[in-house]
Amino acid sequence: MTRGTRLELRPQALAANARRARQWAGDANLLAMVKADAYGHGLTTAAAALAADVDGFGVAVTAEAIALREAGVQRPIWVMEGFFDADELAAGAALDLHWVVHAPWQIALLAAWHGAPVTVWLKLDTGMHRLGVTVEEAPATIEQLQALPQITLAGLVSHFACADRAQDDMSAAQLSATKELARVYRLPFSAANSAGLSRYPQARGAWVRPGICLYGATPREDHSAAELGLAVTQRLSARLIAIRDIDAGESVGYGAHWVAKVPSRIGVVAIGYGDGYPRHAPATTPVAVGGVRTHLAGRVSMDMLTINLTGLPQAAVGDEVELWGDTVSVDEVAQACGTISYALFCQITARVPRVVAGDA
Repeated sequence: MTRGTRLELRPQALAANARRARQWAGDANLLAMVKADAYGHGLTTAAAALAADVDGFGVAVTAEAIALREAGVQRPIWVMEGFFDADELAAGAALDLHWVVHAPWQIALLAAWHGAPVTVWLKLDTGMHRLGVTVEEAPATIEQLQALPQITLAGLVSHFACADRAQDDMSAAQLSATKELARVYRLPFSAANSAGLSRYPQARGAWVRPGICLYGATPREDHSAAELGLAVTQRLSARLIAIRDIDAGESVGYGAHWVAKVPSRIGVVAIGYGDGYPRHAPATTPVAVGGVRTHLAGRVSMDMLTINLTGLPQAAVGDEVELWGDTVSVDEVAQACGTISYALFCQITARVPRVVAGDA
């Protein structure tokens, strides 16, 4: 018996979610965000699965863009943090990358550029206060970029801070500021992330930038992924490697934080924080054994975790345990752990074997 820990990746589900995003996008171009190894789904695996249904790809850093080009991707690639020096700018120009620029030092590098033509999008800070020029600074920056002979200013980019929230009092103002600058300077704009795309048709603009919805997790706190019509794109599972019975009053795991209130059956599962499962997951965190839901019992260890099998007499050593996937959604696990699905997807470590569904 092998350890049995595995992450199943589902390209067909990625493609289905891209088609769902396309329904929301209307006539807008679809930029699939595949940064951070496609949110843990594998950069080239995800790009191949999404290629037929999207118009371009978004990455965080140039290395990701290079990997896509080396994999044969010919569609537009946006680098959302832009370039960091003149050498990187030159490398990106050779690969026909679209840079998102956000800072005066990047504008200065563009002003000194005399190489191949470069396409840029100007990042606006409309309230996120992370990256971008302010709305007040934008007119002078736009005019400066438009005056540079080797630079094509393709449009304006903004990013919603609160579109995922059920009570969103900020996105309308952000969108209004972006649209007004786009109108004045007759430029396309891109503002909608997954939450904005699924929620605000008026935010579509020329390009939309879905991320988390492509990976089957909800972008909104007021709707589940299933309610939004999103397919499950990955399933994390491991095996039961031991089962023991304990008496009421006995504890399980480091720190003895979990104590059995009644005689209990405890299963040991071959996965832990060394595999990327969150160490801080509380005992309320759901798992499933044979399609039957139960929950953790005791603190997560580096290589193992323990679950409550009380009331599951059919469970046996060697059985598969789903950590998230079809029975237990990744969003449920994230909520129990006080985190987000993005973080869970991205932190699965390299020692967990990846299995692509449909591969021979």
